[in-house]
Amino acid sequence: MTFTLAVLRVVRKIPKGKVLTYKQVAAKAGHPNAYRAVGTIMSHNTDPTVPCHRVIKSDGSVGGYNGLQGEKIALLKAEGALH
Repeated sequence: MTFTLAVLRVVRKIPKGKVLTYKQVAAKAGHPNAYRAVGTIMSHNTDPTVPCHRVIKSDGSVGGYNGLQGEKIALLKAEGALH
């Protein structure tokens, strides 16, 4: 399995109302230091079955969302992951 497929599999499993950091996703995908690569993979995601909005930065900020950061925040609030 490629790292990209492993990342997508991990992100698909993030339940509604929960988040993981890019670093946590990288570790769960088998490459704990590849968190920047996770960000790149998420930035190119177009699959609606991959809830990439549930991946945030380690400092607790939401990070990017294909130029729609406000939409990412709204999605996370609607799911109860942000208050």
